[in-house]
Amino acid sequence: QKLCEGILNILEKDLKTSCQVACLEALRILSRDKKVLVPVTTKENMQILMKLAKLDMTEDSLEDVSNFPVIVEALKCLCNIVFNSALAQKLSLELNLAAMLCNLLRKCKDQHLVDDIKCFDLRLLFLLSLLHTDIRSQLHHELQGLQVLTQALESSFSIRWTDKYKAAEEHVGCPLSLQETDCAIEALKALFNVTLDSWNVHSEVHKNESHQFRYMAAILRHCLLTMGPTEDKTEELHSNAVNLLSNIPVSCLDVLISPSTQEETVLKYNGMNMDAIQVLLDFMEKRIDKGSSYREGLTPVLSLLTECCRAHRNIRKFIKAQVLPPLRDVSNRPEVGTTVRNKLVRLMTHVDLGVKQIAAEFLFVLCKERVDNLLKYTGYGNAAGLLAARGLLAGGRGDHWYSDDEDTDTEEYKSAKPNINLITGHVEEPMPNPMDEMTEEQKEYEAMKLVNMFDKLSRDEVIKPMGVRPDGTMTPLEETICQYQTNEQDSSDSD
Repeated sequence: QKLCEGILNILEKDLKTSCQVACLEALRILSRDKKVLVPVTTKENMQILMKLAKLDMTEDSLEDVSNFPVIVEALKCLCNIVFNSALAQKLSLELNLAAMLCNLLRKCKDQHLVDDIKCFDLRLLFLLSLLHTDIRSQLHHELQGLQVLTQALESSFSIRWTDKYKAAEEHVGCPLSLQETDCAIEALKALFNVTLDSWNVHSEVHKNESHQFRYMAAILRHCLLTMGPTEDKTEELHSNAVNLLSNIPVSCLDVLISPSTQEETVLKYNGMNMDAIQVLLDFMEKRIDKGSSYREGLTPVLSLLTECCRAHRNIRKFIKAQVLPPLRDVSNRPEVGTTVRNKLVRLMTHVDLGVKQIAAEFLFVLCKERVDNLLKYTGYGNAAGLLAARGLLAGGRGDHWYSDDEDTDTEEYKSAKPNINLITGHVEEPMPNPMDEMTEEQKEYEAMKLVNMFDKLSRDEVIKPMGVRPDGTMTPLEETICQYQTNEQDSSDSD
């Protein structure tokens, strides 16, 4: 603590750049320890660091290149301090730190050699918007944070626009530098926080906001088609793009499949460019193959694809053609194999309830929320959880309306259909009937034994026998039997 105080006293004076940098590097290391932050987290000392970071409301541009290392180190210190101190987070609001960071970001817009400044400015905005909800609201409603951060994201990719929401693709395939990638990732994370509560999912999006979100989605489309310097950085970049896309109203995501004018684009569907959707599908499959952290890594992209398929017919039909192509070989169970369908069907019985639900919902939407279609691709056993939750055990379809185009079954599926086991979803070899060689007395004995076993399990409340109501929802078996008997009595003719 004494060392921190001494460093801050020195930083108040007019020093050489090299001395300032050395002091700030020492303070950055010390600021990782929460116990020594007490002397740092005062209004006066925070202002010293803000002054060194050029955090003010002046319009002066960043001209003195020799000061850049000082600005970067001061921003790094502020990042550590804000992250480790609740008092510093409160002081940030009082000192209007977010507004000053936005102002510094504007100064960086047209400057070269400021990537480090921009990166740590964005990181500090991310931390403030993550740790203090008031600052998140301030950024969105008062400081034009959406526009400032979106411009910072756009400048990381050097986008050239050919149409209102269409970026030129001549640089697609050229990897970003490490600094550009880091800047883009920090901007995506900050934008995710600012857009988290920015619109009501059940309300219409205002015209101005609609333009802002479409513009953002167009940049994110370009982001999905861009590579980072390494495979891991590319995955991190795309992961943050997926998270931000999840916050954008689904009606604004039509720009992901803008009309294709390039003849060399292979991935076309109904004249629409599907490159970005293919990236999302590949990203999803890669996360499934990873085999861990499904809740954090897989559910965002599955949820995004589900909403896109529900709202945009072309996206749904393109994805269905790849995930659920027409069935030909039905000799194996739906969950056995290496196709995307097999991998998703396996997730329908995953131990994590959230993962299980979103995987089932995705396949259900691809089947236009028709129970018979879903059962064809997954089998009744795998789909039972979703159908029970949605009250569709008796069949039918979901609440959402889809176009009436019918699915075309292959000749192989049609010929195998009568022999498919509806529970497992595949053709099974005929099994010998164990009761063929039993006498009537043995059959009765086995039946009573089974009844007694179920009765014991039910009485001990190990299991609870359930039945299905006519509306497709589940209910205790006693209620179902009572309802059935009541219906019989009502329908019988009286003497």
